[in-house]
Amino acid sequence: MGDIVNPQITDAITQTNVKVLGEAPAMAMGSLYQTIGNSVAMAAANAVYAQQQANVTYQAATTMGITKLFESNTASAANIASSGNSVQEQMQAKMDALAAKLAQLKAAKSGG
Repeated sequence: MGDIVNPQITDAITQTNVKVLGEAPAMAMGSLYQTIGNSVAMAAANAVYAQQQANVTYQAATTMGITKLFESNTASAANIASSGNSVQEQMQAKMDALAAKLAQLKAAKSGG
């Protein structure tokens, strides 16, 4: 029962433990750098996606606004004589209304 362990075995185990402890900080930093790299890449991808979606929304809003202007321009041509407003005044009023609507949409998007 008084078995003595060979000193070469205890030395090998001690060296292995020291090696593991010595490599642990480097392994932890490597894992941390990989995680940070993945997070930054995902944030950049999300920013690009958000810009693309905003661009589609802005194009759709512009198209809708121009369509409304053209639709109402033909209808308002008959009302020019009765209203007393010039075409330029009517178009300016419509552009002001469109600009106000776009400002509302931007405020709603940034607030929500």
